[in-house]
Amino acid sequence: MAASEKTEPGYATPEEKDNQLRPGDEETLTQNIHESSLVRKLDITLLPALTLLYLLSFLDRSNVGNARIEGLATDLHMTGDQYLTGLTLYFIGYVLFEVPANMVLKIWKPNLWLPTLTLVWGVVSTLMGVTQSRAGFYVVRFFLGVTEAGLFPGIVFYLSMWYKRNERQFRVALFFSAASLAGAFGGILAWGIAHMKGVGGYNGWRWIFILEGLLTVVVSAISYFFIHNYPNTARFLTDTERDFIQKRLKDDSDATEDEKFNWNNVRKAFTDIKCYLYAFGFHTLSLPLYTLSLFLPSIIKSLGYTSAQAQLMTIPPYAIAFILTIGWAILSERLQLRAPIILASTSIAIIGYILLLTDHRPGVSYLGTIFAAAGIYPSVALHLAWPANNVSGQTKRAISTALQISIGNLGKFS
Repeated sequence: MAASEKTEPGYATPEEKDNQLRPGDEETLTQNIHESSLVRKLDITLLPALTLLYLLSFLDRSNVGNARIEGLATDLHMTGDQYLTGLTLYFIGYVLFEVPANMVLKIWKPNLWLPTLTLVWGVVSTLMGVTQSRAGFYVVRFFLGVTEAGLFPGIVFYLSMWYKRNERQFRVALFFSAASLAGAFGGILAWGIAHMKGVGGYNGWRWIFILEGLLTVVVSAISYFFIHNYPNTARFLTDTERDFIQKRLKDDSDATEDEKFNWNNVRKAFTDIKCYLYAFGFHTLSLPLYTLSLFLPSIIKSLGYTSAQAQLMTIPPYAIAFILTIGWAILSERLQLRAPIILASTSIAIIGYILLLTDHRPGVSYLGTIFAAAGIYPSVALHLAWPANNVSGQTKRAISTALQISIGNLGKFS
């Protein structure tokens, strides 16, 4: 189990490297290991837990949209602008702590850091269900952003330490697909939980936060045993498999380097123009992404549907987005193309937003939400894999990934 792994600092010491890769061993390694089978083993062991954590992260940040149509704003006496202020405060916390959180990951260990983040934001999310005032709503939303900030960039960096560059894009898209899955899952949960109105004297929206937050806390406790560190200490690998992974990564990138954290590498990330290009690229995608994820239930309800109907009608757009996120990622990996695929997917999203803006017939507007979700989620998934593929240096890559998401999330203040 991951919790019992060795926790020596760094990825691999020089002594470990000498013991693992000896002259003449490479041919033997190639003969004894089937690479595609080993990659599948990594996928099966690593990705389910990471995907589940990100699903819960997106669920706990976006369920405020489901709670709103169940009476959150009314009970807390908030106007529309005051509600938007609460949403903005989440992203202020998120942006401010994105880079520091990935610095901690480079110093600390993923099997401790990622589950601990999940545990803390689960507690914060649960507190949303018992807040009694607008001020309480503001405080909890801010700290939810702070505690969730490190998960996504942390996972992207973590995967870059396990997979070759041409393998990372699909894995990032795969776990990001949990964002759209969270939307569909959240609609079903919100529809069911809203029927608890009156239980314990609480309105239904409070139970959405309480139960989904408690679910996150339970999963976080379990995840300490299923999030592994890096290949040289992972107990689910044999010695031969560790050696082979080290060789394939050494030939491909810097993932096997014993790079210690230092501020000079942080400076390199902040002075590399590529890091800002990736960040501003995501900036253009983040606003339409979160406009949809935070307001889709309200948009659908405004078309004339009841709250219960709106909760359930959020499921098809997200389900289609989930399927296309996986599909576009597979196509992109096979063709080894990213920009043309992103442009094609973004074009679908543009059609959806045009329909939402120009035609207010309920059927056409609902079709617009489907096109918007089907286009924007795959585009974001593919774009976010870029720094993990193209930025060299472990610390620089960790900071670049966090910087991309941090600057990108400034789009929510537009």
